[in-house]
Amino acid sequence: MLRVESISYKLNNRPLLKDISFSIRPGEMVALLGSNGAGKSTLMRLLSGERKPDSGRIMLCGADIKDYNRKTLATKRAYLQQHNPITMAFTVKEIVMMGRYGFKSLSSAKNDQLALSETMEICGLTNLADRSMLSLSGGEQQRVHLARVLAQLWNNKDSVLLLDEPTNNMDLQFQHQTLSIAAAMAKKGYMVVVVLHEVNLAAQYASRIIILKDGRKWWDGTPVQVLTPQHLYTAFGIHAQAYTDQSSLKTVIVPKEVKLDAGKFNSNLKTTQQPIYKLKTIETDELMNLQSVKI
Repeated sequence: MLRVESISYKLNNRPLLKDISFSIRPGEMVALLGSNGAGKSTLMRLLSGERKPDSGRIMLCGADIKDYNRKTLATKRAYLQQHNPITMAFTVKEIVMMGRYGFKSLSSAKNDQLALSETMEICGLTNLADRSMLSLSGGEQQRVHLARVLAQLWNNKDSVLLLDEPTNNMDLQFQHQTLSIAAAMAKKGYMVVVVLHEVNLAAQYASRIIILKDGRKWWDGTPVQVLTPQHLYTAFGIHAQAYTDQSSLKTVIVPKEVKLDAGKFNSNLKTTQQPIYKLKTIETDELMNLQSVKI
């Protein structure tokens, strides 16, 4: 189990997280939602052990996460960050295999190769195995990093998979494929935490949703419980309707159109007057009198 107990965190004396508590059991996929600056990515950094809370504690598998050494922690949690820049020409399979480094003394080369091949196949990367990462699109690179964190936890249940905006740069097909993979990992017994901005993706794939606002946990429950018009307006400042899709019984959110004040919008537009240049007609005799200019 992952248990978060009254954690708070400040950066440069500015509170970013305030007294947050929740727990996640194996088999749950929890989506973190909230507007920009709500504290989602900061919370993920604390859950990963990358940063330590100023107060409170995070318990993973019965131990405080700060007490794990780096190698042991790597076998207990995998963290896909928002941005994963690559500046060297590693191949796709080399990047995915980096996820197995924490297991070098614990697993056989055969197990590592099995994790490599299976995760690459799941993420649709088999035909890209020998391609340089630098030659891939942003969405393809994101799929490679997803395969890397899956390989890190492959067949190591009772561990937590942290995905911070994993659908960045992906087209519609791979957005759904990525979240289907995350949901399948939860069904296999992993604990999955995913940061999303698209509420309908969260409603479709997550078993539970936590909404953060101003560094605090405001709501925590099933998509039906959390994604109400009132909650969406409070969290995001939008008016929306919530419906139930009769075929899937999933919640569907339809935001209302944001209407702009046309008068105010137009008055704030500044029109820059472009200078008008007039061309002088040069007569034939003037042209004959022009001297060559050497440059």
